[in-house]
Amino acid sequence: MRGYVFERPGTVEDAVRRSGSDTAFLAGGTTLVDLMKLEVMNPGRVLDINRLPLHGIDVTADGLRIGALARMSEVAADPRVRRAYPMLTQALESSASGQLRNMASIGGNLLQRTRCGYFREVSTPCNKRRPGSGCPAVEGENRMHAVLGTSGSCVATHPSDLAVALVALDATVRLRGRDGERTVPLREFYLLPGDTPQHEHDLRPGELITGVHVPGLDWARHSLYLKVRDRRSYEFALSSAAVALRTAGGTIVEARVAVGGMGTRPWRLPAVERALAGRPATEATYAAAAATAVEGVRPLRHNAFKPELMKRTIVRALLELERTR
Repeated sequence: MRGYVFERPGTVEDAVRRSGSDTAFLAGGTTLVDLMKLEVMNPGRVLDINRLPLHGIDVTADGLRIGALARMSEVAADPRVRRAYPMLTQALESSASGQLRNMASIGGNLLQRTRCGYFREVSTPCNKRRPGSGCPAVEGENRMHAVLGTSGSCVATHPSDLAVALVALDATVRLRGRDGERTVPLREFYLLPGDTPQHEHDLRPGELITGVHVPGLDWARHSLYLKVRDRRSYEFALSSAAVALRTAGGTIVEARVAVGGMGTRPWRLPAVERALAGRPATEATYAAAAATAVEGVRPLRHNAFKPELMKRTIVRALLELERTR
């Protein structure tokens, strides 16, 4: 690990004022410290933001507000979250390990970097780590990589389970920078790689995530997050699905569906949602809707199984959701 300046600002304004292009914000540190040890990230200044008033969880008629420094385990254990947004609890509890969830913050989870091995191995090229150096994953080991939203410059998947559930629920992130505060839909916050995969999100230099807002949605109580992975714990998603259904008399009125492990960012599936709406809540409906999920997929040499896995994950999630009624 290389040397850096370490500071502990006492206010959000102070943190923003001290930040610059070579600054990293430290919350739980569960990803940042790893990447600094590997020299994937080498910030010149690290600002410990744990003293900032960005903790707390509030549930009102307007929805759910989570402070950026709330810990993953804290949010997952909150009975109001468990009751009103079960898919959030399930996404959090299927992430990382218990020890990591006790430390990792909500803001940090949303900004965690890809698990692509080429990104984390500094002896190899990587356009995301070193722009213009190339993407060995396109022709190399790419079983875990994306099939949606890829480019010739990057095929890495987005790793956050929580972000998939939040995108399904139309969550927004609150950002604070030197120009003030702004709010961005999480669905638009994450950027496609295109020719500039080093730009992963709409976060301006020195800007800080201060919180997340999930709109009030009564039928989010009937939601589920399903994660498919190579082992049961402490493993990233090979495939995942966040689903919620509003039904009336056995007919689906409205649906929310997003998938993880498939895209270069958390991937909402409006075509699947449209195919579910107005149809009977049956396995045949789920299968027909899930078939539309694979439109536009671009499998690589080692992950041609993923489109079929995505369809099956969606159907299984919807069937499991049906059984929870």
